[in-house]
Amino acid sequence: MTISQGNHSLPMGRCTLVGAGPGDPDLLTLKALKAIEAASVLLVDDLVSDAIVALAPAGARVIAVGKRGGCQSTPQAFIEKLILTSVLEGENVVRLKGGDPFIFGRGGEEAEHLRAAGVHVEIVNGITAGLAGMTQIGAPLTHRDHAHGVLFITGHTRPGAQPIDWPQLAATAHAARLTLVIYMGMKGVADIAQGLLQGLPPGTPVAVIQNASQPQQRHAIARLDELIAVVAQEKLGSPSVVVVGEVVRCAQSFAQWMDGAQLHQARA
Repeated sequence: MTISQGNHSLPMGRCTLVGAGPGDPDLLTLKALKAIEAASVLLVDDLVSDAIVALAPAGARVIAVGKRGGCQSTPQAFIEKLILTSVLEGENVVRLKGGDPFIFGRGGEEAEHLRAAGVHVEIVNGITAGLAGMTQIGAPLTHRDHAHGVLFITGHTRPGAQPIDWPQLAATAHAARLTLVIYMGMKGVADIAQGLLQGLPPGTPVAVIQNASQPQQRHAIARLDELIAVVAQEKLGSPSVVVVGEVVRCAQSFAQWMDGAQLHQARA
């Protein structure tokens, strides 16, 4: 397909929504790496690590279009207009997103907007932070003995949207033995914890994982009724995921195993 611009006809470019994963470049898929290396324009979210942006070609135009909860963000409408304009100019556009484009990455909104304008959009999945973070601390999201399923949910809804019913969600998770993975929940962690306590036992284990998979990763494990105090004490903030459920006990076992392994190495 071509577009006319003055007296010239230009081939229409293309757009790929690429999941950059949680930050560690080694966790990129091969398809994501190939897309980044072939891009002429990259629109990059705040949560994409510098190490991944560095994989872009030397001549590519890199545009920061940061979106982070609680901070000044690039308007979504502007991002969508910028993507479309670049595609119509014949560019190979990569919209580079932290985690996965279709898990709290607004990839669905951007794909709908571009398809409505007649632009073909390719999606490249990335490892989402909730999975990567738990893996880093040695725990699964599902387990035959602890969790029959997993529920990904945002802790931050759009202004004016109906608030999340945390007590009902907690009761459902308890009855169905589900792991809860809460994204963008640090700003409202106190309200979330208080709501969950209305449907889950106080001793339910919780993990908070900040900067999953990156060199500056930090995490804390606590009981649900200790969550608010631990977050304050450890000064944990965004970007973090909060994981609630019995699978977190596997992380405690992993930590004990690591301590034992290090002690064995020290004695060897």
